[in-house]
Amino acid sequence: EEIQRETAYPDGKVEKVLKNGCHLIFFPNGTWKKVGSDGKTVTITFFNGDVKQVMPDQTVIYYYADAKTTHTTYSDGLEVLQFSNGQIEKHYPDGKKEITFPDQTIKNLFTDGQEESIFPDGTIVRVQRDGSKTIEFNNGQRELHTSQFKRREYPDGTVKTVYVNGQQETKYVSGRVRVKDKDGNIIMDTKL
Repeated sequence: EEIQRETAYPDGKVEKVLKNGCHLIFFPNGTWKKVGSDGKTVTITFFNGDVKQVMPDQTVIYYYADAKTTHTTYSDGLEVLQFSNGQIEKHYPDGKKEITFPDQTIKNLFTDGQEESIFPDGTIVRVQRDGSKTIEFNNGQRELHTSQFKRREYPDGTVKTVYVNGQQETKYVSGRVRVKDKDGNIIMDTKL
C-alpha cells in the first residue's frame, strides 16, 4: 500500500497513514498496530508474536503465540479457547462451560455443579453435585453410582446392585432375586 504520510514521534513511535485509510503505528519494542480504514478493525501484533484483533462488532480475538492458543471473546460474552492440541473450550456468559477434547469427547460443566460427558461411542456420564454418577451406555445398559452402591440396569429389565460392603443383589425380570455375600457365596436365591 502507498503511504500518504509518515510521522516519527520523539518516543520512537512511527505512524504511517496509507492512502486506503489504514493507520500503521510501529512502537520501538517491535509491537505494531494496524487500524483499518473503517476505524473499527484493529490488529495489534506484539513483539512476542501474540496478536490481538478487535473486530467491528467488538469481537476480540487474541492469539497467544507461545501456547499456540486462540482466545475469542464475542460481544455477547461468549468466550472460545482453541488450543493447539485441538481442544476447544466454550465459556458461556451464564457460567456454563463446554469442553470438546481432541478425541471429540464433550464435557459440559453446569453452573449448579453438575457435569455431563458425552463420549464418541455414545456413552453419556452425568455427575450430580452430591457425587452420584449415572452412566448411559450405547448398548442400552445404564449404571448408577452412589456412595452406598453401584447399580447396573440391563435393557431386558435385569438390575444388578453391588453395595459398599461387597454384597451383590440381582433382580431379574421374572421376579427372581439372587443375593451374594462379598465373597460371591449365594446367600439367597428365589427361583420362581
